[in-house]
Amino acid sequence: MFYHLFKWLSSAGYKFAGSKLYRFLSIRVILAMILSLVITTVFGRRLIAFLRKKQLGETVRDLGLAGEQQKKGTPTMGGIIIILAIVIPTLLFADLDKVYIRLMLLCTVWLGGIGFIDDYLKIKSKRDAQKKGIAYKKSDSDGLAGRFKIFGQVTLGIIVGATLYFTPSVVVKREIRSQIVLGPKERATKFDTVTIDGKRTIYANVKTPLTTIPFVKNHEFNYAKLLPESWRDYTYILYILIVIFIVTAVSNGANITDGLDGLATGVSAVIGLGLGIFAYISGNIKFAEYLNIMYIPNIGELSIFIAAFVGACVGFLWYNSYPAQVFMGDTGSLALGGIIAALAIIVRKELLIPIFCFIFLIELVSVMLQVSYFKYTKKKYGEGKRIFLMSPLHHHYQKLGYHESKIAVRFWIVTILSMIVAIATLKLR
Repeated sequence: MFYHLFKWLSSAGYKFAGSKLYRFLSIRVILAMILSLVITTVFGRRLIAFLRKKQLGETVRDLGLAGEQQKKGTPTMGGIIIILAIVIPTLLFADLDKVYIRLMLLCTVWLGGIGFIDDYLKIKSKRDAQKKGIAYKKSDSDGLAGRFKIFGQVTLGIIVGATLYFTPSVVVKREIRSQIVLGPKERATKFDTVTIDGKRTIYANVKTPLTTIPFVKNHEFNYAKLLPESWRDYTYILYILIVIFIVTAVSNGANITDGLDGLATGVSAVIGLGLGIFAYISGNIKFAEYLNIMYIPNIGELSIFIAAFVGACVGFLWYNSYPAQVFMGDTGSLALGGIIAALAIIVRKELLIPIFCFIFLIELVSVMLQVSYFKYTKKKYGEGKRIFLMSPLHHHYQKLGYHESKIAVRFWIVTILSMIVAIATLKLR
């Protein structure tokens, strides 16, 4: 809003000290991160007090884990703090005309809303039990039914996939040497002459279902190539299905990872920082040319959203680190996962998700393996057996006797190393 206000004042001829600072992306990125930190650290305390006053506390299952009973009554739904700290700075400092900004705001509010409904229904179940005078025991049936969560994630995936595939401004720039060579389902929409270090180069805006593939020479992959030539008119269906899978998988992975104080928040902050690097180098024509990666125009504005995202995660850690004063709940975890998935797709690095979202991946896989193996052995031997002492994986390490703060920090370190590997793939071919 400030961006559009100052732009209007400038066009109307109003000039005053600092009135042209809005033009500098770096200034708006810094302001977005600072405001995000202020919202989470300063106003977060007030929201925690409000949640505690309304008795919106977490109910803890008896899983036999060290320190779990100390968490009883800790305010949940703290993801509201994260969402506000992302949305408010973005609305104030970003160019809201950019499709990427609108899409990320939608993802944040959409999945945050689904998580909020889930958290609210869980709390309502507890209150209903108390009104009836019966002991409340937390179960999987509380909250929003799984099919409704999946429906919401799938619907968002359709919106994200369709928007990125069909919106005319969502393009990549291709350098034209002697002639432009287009792949399947690619079309050039605009030609520009760009001067870099005194060298004039012609670029074409290409509308294409293209992504980055690691460890190969060309470093690019066109989704249309997965289909026979006669089916390539339906590439948009394949692309949207892939987006649906990514959004659903990553948001659920983040949701499952949110089981220890500060774990999901810290991991998300590191991933957000790495995606910020991807967005910066993909949106800078010099870096894109040097690294020989695709240049994505109009993506620079996304760095404001990412700055607010990282600031929100870091600020939330102030209260969410061990011992947590507030839990983000599904309100926060579903939103964080969805944001990471959408950002990765926008910067066309979704095939790197198994690398930089390694923690989300192994947490999700550990649950799938545990459940599948238990059902298989119970059917075959009449008694279910387990691969891990408990799933998700972080609970396995708790059962081994590791303190939850040590597990969280070590998972952060693994995420940092995973992100370094992901960034290194830009040059490793």
